[in-house]
Amino acid sequence: MSIPPDDVEAPADDAVLFRSSPWRTFALLSGALLVAYVMVSPLVTLVLGAPGEPWWSILAQGAVVAVLVAGAYSLTSRSALSTWVRASAGGLELAAQGSDPVLLAWPDIDHVVVRREGLRTVLDVTPVDLDRVHPVSGADEGWPAIVDDEADPLGRPAFTADLTQVWPGPRALRRELARRMH
Repeated sequence: MSIPPDDVEAPADDAVLFRSSPWRTFALLSGALLVAYVMVSPLVTLVLGAPGEPWWSILAQGAVVAVLVAGAYSLTSRSALSTWVRASAGGLELAAQGSDPVLLAWPDIDHVVVRREGLRTVLDVTPVDLDRVHPVSGADEGWPAIVDDEADPLGRPAFTADLTQVWPGPRALRRELARRMH
């Protein structure tokens, strides 16, 4: 289990925290499922030639399905893995999907990319050198996932994190990173 950001002292007073939120995931997913159910239900009734149901019945069925599916997803092990990113004058801290957090000072970061990968939003942080990455704690859960950065023409490894569930959202993180990197 990764260390929560509340247990790690921020490297500077101006820190901005972005963290995964199972409640936000539940709310967004259940809302999307409810809308999809209410929109698709009349089409299914039409295609099957079934007798129509009252709108309140369709809405109640959709709410039950949405809460059950979103609740099950929110409780899965993948969803329960916490991800957090903290940007401050001291650098960028990253703990992704249950890993221990690492700290990269801004001069130690070659580039940062927030990109779409299917339905997910992903953060790639390419350090200048992996030897300049600092573990935030003495625990040994391991670093965040490292991938060959597709955005890097030299193919250098990058830390990666799924930002789909973070709050404030990826757009706010993108703005904060742009402000800090320039």
